[in-house]
Formats: sequence, structure tokens, C-alpha cells
Amino acid sequence: MRRSRLEDVARLAGVSMATVSRALSSPELVRENTLARVRQAIDALGYVPDASARTLASGRSRTVAAVVPTLDNAIFSHSIQGMQSVLAANGYQLLLGSHDYNLDAEIGVVRALAERAVDAMVLVGADHAPETLSILNQSGTRAILTWSLSSQYPCIGFDNFEIGALAARHLFDLGHRRFGMISGIAKHNDRARLRTEGFLGTLRALRAEPAPASLCEQPYSFAGGRAGLRQILGDAAGRPTAVFCGNDVLALGCLFEAAAMGIDVPGQLSIVGCDDLPITAEISPPLTTIALQSKSLGEKAAKALMVWLQDGIEPGRTVLPVSLVQRGTTAPPPREG
Repeated sequence: MRRSRLEDVARLAGVSMATVSRALSSPELVRENTLARVRQAIDALGYVPDASARTLASGRSRTVAAVVPTLDNAIFSHSIQGMQSVLAANGYQLLLGSHDYNLDAEIGVVRALAERAVDAMVLVGADHAPETLSILNQSGTRAILTWSLSSQYPCIGFDNFEIGALAARHLFDLGHRRFGMISGIAKHNDRARLRTEGFLGTLRALRAEPAPASLCEQPYSFAGGRAGLRQILGDAAGRPTAVFCGNDVLALGCLFEAAAMGIDVPGQLSIVGCDDLPITAEISPPLTTIALQSKSLGEKAAKALMVWLQDGIEPGRTVLPVSLVQRGTTAPPPREG
């Protein structure tokens, strides 16, 4: 069956092809009765506009791409949902790509999306291969970094060093002096590295730096949190009484493993996460965590892109607030003796 074309719509509606094109791209410029005839013809023929042709004609594809490390983490889903709602309200479509924390894979994803002539691209973090940035520069694709901060590119993100520092100060102020940390894999992940640096740097300044055996990196998963707790509790003599986890998924895995090991939380072990996923307030005990405004981040990134695309004003550097939410998994350490 032959695909309906623009001229078929024009013939059925009794108007010129230029009028059909105008009705599709700028309906506010077309008289109401003419617009109604064009839309009736489109519906009758099942006409689907050729996006590539519209892009060539207007210089805009009205699409924005977002490339995330994974779609398997709710925190990225929340930001994507916030982004989608703003883009849709402005007549833009969102394309998604993920690379599983593999910078070589990200190169291919970014190249494929750039070849689709997206108007802008949203990336996560500040760690990217030079080839990725080169593709964006050569294609002229506007790009904004999210979740992290940069002095070189437009960005909307969190102070990840401060996230670690907040957790350290909270646990230290409760009276803890033996600490552990379960971080995400730091390679190709500046968020994980900076949260670790903030946690350890703050404790170092307080003269309470953890022993190396109390620190580990794990994949962002419940299993990673479970394995991390088993690893850092291996040294019976220097077992930490407080653990900071790089995100809530690790923290929940840590909490589940503590229950399986018969460790009372927070009586024997305090746990702090990061993200403030909705589930963290519903489990027992509810998780103490660093709250990140993930949906707001997506909304703000999309709004900044709309201003950039529509008004030519390039986004600057926006730091979103972080805050500690104390719930039931942190308390003073058990008394010695």
C-alpha cells in the first residue's frame, strides 16, 4: 500500500501543498476553516508527516535526546519523566539512549542520536570520552550536562562532594567514629568519585578517616549493597558502626543484608543513602538519605534547553540543593563495653 503524501492531503483538502505544510508547522498562521479541512484530510488518509523533510525545511527536528548511564535506576527515570513533561508541553519529542556506564558505548549512542539531527542532547555526569564531545561539537548539537557540575559546559547538577560531606557530618555528629562506605564503581563515574571524596575528606578533617578495609565499590544494585556490607564487616576488630552508601539502591541492599545477618539497624549499625527514592520512606526502618530533586533536575534541564533553542540564550551553571533527611536508620553508636 502506497504511503500517503503531502500532495494527496492538499488534493483532498482542496488547498495548496504550501498551505498543508504551513498547517503542519505553524497552524496559528492558517485560517480556522482551512486548518479544519487539512486536518480532516490528514485523518482520512492516515497521513504521517515526513520528519526528515520537515527538519530540512525548518532546520529543526523538534526532538531532544537524553543519554543516561542506565534505565534500570529509578532516579534517572524520575528525571526523564520531568524532562519529558516540559518538552511535550513545548511540542518536542524525547529520544532516549543508555550505555551501562561504558564510555565507549556512549560514543556510539551519541553518534547515532546526532545523526538523527536532534536539536539538543542531555548527558549525565562530567566524565565523557573525547570522541563523544567531538561528535557534539562537529554536529553542532547543543548539549547540557546533568547530575554533575562543570566549568566548561552548560550544566545543571548537584554538588556531589557536598553530598558525601553531609553524610559524614551527620554520622560524626551522632557520635560515630568507625565508618564504612559502599560506593558505586568510580571508573567513568564522577558522581561516585566526588561523593567518596566528600565523605572521606570531611572525616579526614575531623580526624576520623575510615580504614581502607572499610571502603568498597560495588555495582548499583541490591546485590551490590549486600556484598558491600559483607565485605566491610569482614574485619571483626574494626567493624564500622556507620555506613554511607553512594545511592539508595546500595543502601537498601545494605539494610536487607544487615537484617539477614541479624544486625540491628540503627542500634548496632547506622546507614545513610542518597537519592530519597519514594520507597525509602516506606520500608522499616525508613532510610536516612540525602535528598536529590531528580524530577526537578529533569524539568529544569528541559526548560533551559527550550530557552536555548527558542531564544538563543545558552544555559550557565545551575547548582541544585541537596539536603539530609533523617529517618530511622541512623542513631548514636552502641555503647562500648
